[in-house]
Amino acid sequence: MEKLTAKEEEIMQVMWQVGKGFVKDLMPLLPDPKPHYNTVSTIVRNLEDKGYVSHTDYGGSHEYYPLVSKEQYRETFMRKVVANYFDNSYKNLVSFFAEEEKLSAEEVKEILDLIRRKKKK
Repeated sequence: MEKLTAKEEEIMQVMWQVGKGFVKDLMPLLPDPKPHYNTVSTIVRNLEDKGYVSHTDYGGSHEYYPLVSKEQYRETFMRKVVANYFDNSYKNLVSFFAEEEKLSAEEVKEILDLIRRKKKK
């Protein structure tokens, strides 16, 4: 999966939210300041070139839809983050958030409970 720019990720977030739609359907869901319609159209076409979205043609109008799910992208993105910034260690990732006080003791306990439940299955 090719890395997305920040603007491409922003558009993909909206695409995942709407499921499918025309560029005009994406516009109201984009944060302010909203990019120009033509800019969004160009970004969506770039996403199509990268294999993230496709379209159905309705006489020259294109209805776009995601080819890559949010979960697929998240998995790939997180693997790269862990590899590039945490020495391929999920322990280092969790430790980072704990040290930065982004995770509470209760949240760490919930994570441990989730791991234990997964191991039992």
